[in-house]
Amino acid sequence: MYSRSAAFLALFTALVLSTPTACERKVAATPAPPPPRSVEIMQIVPGDLPIEFEFVGRTESSHRVEIRSRVSGFLDEIVYTEGEFVEEGDVLFRIDPAPFESRLRAANAELAQQRSRLEIAEALLARIEPLAAMDAIAAKELDDARGKVREAAAAVEAASARVFDAELNLGYTTITAPVRGLTGSASQREGAYLTATTGALTYVARVNPIWVEFSVTETQLLRSLRSKEAGTIRYPDRSEFRVVIELADGTRHPESGRISFADASVSSRTGSVLVRAEIPNTAERIHPGQYVRLYLHGAVRPSAIAVMQRAVLEGPKGPYVWVVDRDGKAEQRPITLGPWHGDMWIVESGLRQGDRVVVNGTVGLQPGVPLMISRIVDTGGVPLTTNPGGGT
Repeated sequence: MYSRSAAFLALFTALVLSTPTACERKVAATPAPPPPRSVEIMQIVPGDLPIEFEFVGRTESSHRVEIRSRVSGFLDEIVYTEGEFVEEGDVLFRIDPAPFESRLRAANAELAQQRSRLEIAEALLARIEPLAAMDAIAAKELDDARGKVREAAAAVEAASARVFDAELNLGYTTITAPVRGLTGSASQREGAYLTATTGALTYVARVNPIWVEFSVTETQLLRSLRSKEAGTIRYPDRSEFRVVIELADGTRHPESGRISFADASVSSRTGSVLVRAEIPNTAERIHPGQYVRLYLHGAVRPSAIAVMQRAVLEGPKGPYVWVVDRDGKAEQRPITLGPWHGDMWIVESGLRQGDRVVVNGTVGLQPGVPLMISRIVDTGGVPLTTNPGGGT
């Protein structure tokens, strides 16, 4: 009996010694902490960011003159080359001058006749005045002589005016360019009879400087006003924007201009305000009627916070970014986004100075994961572009 009890006790002791305790099991089941995730970050430093407002506009001549005939007559010659540049004073059209030359000769002849009558009247008065002084003739004769001189002088003035009018009309038979510019096609051909009601024969359009007209909607105006009042955008003094235009092939015009006109009222038809920019066009390569993109420089978003586009993620509750908290761990931070350009987003709320935003290494990231900063990314001072119609 003793031997059986001893054997049982030995077996029980062996089982107890070979079975781990609950504490030992708990220690064995606890996994090792994960190593820190290597990430790249950008440091949030608020700063003044330049804003580039973008619009679509159409070029117009800064001085477009319609060429019309001031006198009636037959068109003798079209002198200019249609579609080419002309200088101020260059001849464009010639009207048959013969009828006008004939009228000028007649007017000159009448002027000579009236001058002769004036000489006779003055000579008669010169003879009468000494006789009137001696009371040798009646006073009425002196008055009549003086009256004839005044009538003859008035007739000379009238004849001189007719000569001037005839010379003016003769000069109008040669039609010249009033400005330097680009010409249009001629609406009439040689032999056509022209009158003052014929309409425009062609036009001359000055292209240096060139005008660019564009529209600003009422909504854009109100947003700009609210941004200015709130201080979120600082506009240049007296709205003196620097205007740059981009042509249809994507090239930018080398010369910048300015805003020269803004309509005082909102159009009831389009709900927008007409604005005009004046751009130097020294090489005269830009012609009227071209569609261009306008970029307005000079506005600034003060103390703005911007992050790289790739750092912004979209979740069920909206956009967010990953930041490195004070303990060096991942923190998910919801943000409110503004406009963007290139790889930069404007953050209107959710971030502050000194925050460290993860820009590379966000895949599979979870809150509380230890992070190791491998590199601080330089944003390179990327300029910000804002479309006022898209949320300024």
